Amino acid sequence: MSDAVLNQFTQAVEEENKIDASKKLKVGIIGTGWIAEAHIESYKQMPDVEIVAGADLIPGKAEKFFKKYGVEGVRCYPDHKAMLDAEELDAVSVCTYNATHAECTIYALEKGVNVLLEKPMCVTTEEAVEIMRAEKKSGKILSIGFQPRLDNNMKMVKQIVQSGELGQIYYIQTGGGRRRGIPNSTFIEKKTAGIGALGDIGCYSLDMVLNAIGYPKPLTVSGYKSNYFGTNPLYNNPKDAARFDVDDFAAAFIRLEGDIVLDFRIAWAMHVDTPGDTIIMGTKGALRIPSTDCWNGSIGGPMTIYHDMAGNHVETKIPMCSNPPCGLFYQKIRSFLDAVKEGGKAPVPTSQILYNQAILDGIVKSAECGREIEIQIPEI
Repeated sequence: MSDAVLNQFTQAVEEENKIDASKKLKVGIIGTGWIAEAHIESYKQMPDVEIVAGADLIPGKAEKFFKKYGVEGVRCYPDHKAMLDAEELDAVSVCTYNATHAECTIYALEKGVNVLLEKPMCVTTEEAVEIMRAEKKSGKILSIGFQPRLDNNMKMVKQIVQSGELGQIYYIQTGGGRRRGIPNSTFIEKKTAGIGALGDIGCYSLDMVLNAIGYPKPLTVSGYKSNYFGTNPLYNNPKDAARFDVDDFAAAFIRLEGDIVLDFRIAWAMHVDTPGDTIIMGTKGALRIPSTDCWNGSIGGPMTIYHDMAGNHVETKIPMCSNPPCGLFYQKIRSFLDAVKEGGKAPVPTSQILYNQAILDGIVKSAECGREIEIQIPEI
């Protein structure tokens, strides 16, 4: 092991910022399903937040949601438009199913409200472009919900790549998934989710490596998708299998600007424990990032840098980093609110996630036409 290399990548101590509670932010939650629970749990811990409104399409669901979490005095509405028309809000969390991400976000931005939008950004590239046009016109902050960005191990991945220790990056293998981990509810139908494993966990896997290399523009993609497990009653609840019409596995070969190729695969279910570790290969070295049993936004163990020193093959183990006890979800929401209060930039900007979305959409389109396609991204 090279101590000189290892010493570059020791964990820095982060100071905790104090929260100014003299001015409270009025926040609304659009969609009160499962993911909204993590949002409200985080908001409740923040002394500068007042949750004043919520909306859900299912009658009575929002009321039950806020009662469950002991938040009183919240005004509930039957949809996002009714809420945004009636309320003066500083920010909203958009926690609806994928197919309505775009319409809810665009309407909020048009009403002059800052938005924290859950992942995936939306379903198609065209929707992502419309969201960004609304964002640009509004001048408001729009951040996408990629909390793994705030994991110190993920930050270390980027630090290693950006340090130049690997040289020029030319090949990346990434992905992940679950041997068995098919969700239910709105995740498994096109009319609500639009895309399956690709949007649920594939977007995270892509963000891990694309963020590390500076989010180069995607150029072409050859994609594949299937749903052999989700539609099979042997592996899925029979009622869910009958309505399952999204992907439970996807793979792709993507060409990026800078002469980089990306070999990607993701799964909700498969007959193997992992489709492989993430590997970032460069002209001076390579980085291996161990996979997790269930793609959870972090890494599965200490990373390894493979490189040469004085003519010898050397392997440098990078110890796992710890994270603050508040959790990644709390950090995601806190960083968004801090940007709102301070007039800062979005922690996870749409200018990057547009490329993430274009790749997801490109995989779907390529798989459906059975050939490689060029990724077209309209001007914003």
